[in-house]
Amino acid sequence: MGGILIFQVNENTKTFISTYQLFYDDPIQQVQLQHRLELVKAFSIKQGMKVLEIGCGQGDTTVALADAVGKDGKVVAIDVASTNYGAPLTLGQATEQIKNSSLGNRITFHFETDVSNLDSDQSFDAVVLSHCSWYFKQPELLLDYFKKIRSMTNHLYFAEWDLDFKSLSQRSHFCAVMLQALYTNFIQNDGNIQNLFSKQQVHHYLKLAGFQIEKELTVDATYLQDGQWEKEMASELKDNFVNIPPKIHTLVQSFYDLMNQSEVEEQSLNSFVICAK
Repeated sequence: MGGILIFQVNENTKTFISTYQLFYDDPIQQVQLQHRLELVKAFSIKQGMKVLEIGCGQGDTTVALADAVGKDGKVVAIDVASTNYGAPLTLGQATEQIKNSSLGNRITFHFETDVSNLDSDQSFDAVVLSHCSWYFKQPELLLDYFKKIRSMTNHLYFAEWDLDFKSLSQRSHFCAVMLQALYTNFIQNDGNIQNLFSKQQVHHYLKLAGFQIEKELTVDATYLQDGQWEKEMASELKDNFVNIPPKIHTLVQSFYDLMNQSEVEEQSLNSFVICAK
């Protein structure tokens, strides 16, 4: 979805691409990679760590983690989806390219695998959930995941889109994800947005699971393509909001009006990062 964003990646991203020969012919993926490298930097991943990544998808964050842990580190990346899921590359196609790179021997991928399937005796130096919580079909699953993770590690690193937007340029992205969350409440689907969690809700679940927050910060994501992608997705859903209560329909129409009322260049929401132990 969307066109190629004109954006010059920074030197750190260029070095990664040159070193590992990944994404060198994919300018869209290069922009996504830059954000993942910045998230992993915020996590303070150290060389030699053994890291579990939950919700790895096509490996965007996985490769950044593998770079950070170094040649003596290990990344175990899991996802509940099958290898046939995803576009334009499926998860299987995308991760096969990663496995064939020089980072491949640092990573083990497991698909159609939920964290509950993992042996509780396994331990990790850190567990990462990066931009995957909105996929959870039931909100209580996030708390269940945190409780399971608590038994596996002393360090949890969490990242998600920040609903607390600071600029009108980000309002369109905010409205688009709200519309998709409303859609999920009335029409069962397998879309990327099932539940929206605010930073405050994540705080609450972490504390219930026995974690203490060490650090939190905001990572710039305004330059990413996601805001435009989500707007396009929300626009495609509009005709499906037909058999809903009138008051909800009024709310939906208000979000569409705000989403399409852009007087400034549209930007994506930022990411918030929480480091807990």
